[in-house]
Amino acid sequence: MGTFTVTYDIVTPESAEDGDAAERGLIVEAASLHDAVAALFETRTSLVDGVECIETDEWPMREPRWVQVTNGREFETGASETRALHMPDSLTRSTRVRIARLLGAR
Repeated sequence: MGTFTVTYDIVTPESAEDGDAAERGLIVEAASLHDAVAALFETRTSLVDGVECIETDEWPMREPRWVQVTNGREFETGASETRALHMPDSLTRSTRVRIARLLGAR
């Protein structure tokens, strides 16, 4: 099925004023779908206000390249973390849509 990558961005109240992320990077690379999904839904802390939204890189969803999960703000710091699962190019259109829907994107 190919390998998946999960990346992240962290936006703090201060970095939001500058219109940029405070931190971004790679969580897993060359992962199985199972491992990538597990990494996608982890957070740095459990002190967040749940998942804010799940979306893809396009609307309407026809052949998504990635699925993004945005967590609510951390209660203590006000930071918000977004994680994205990037799909391999080898996947068919229908497989990409099925994975996106499985993850909660509509």
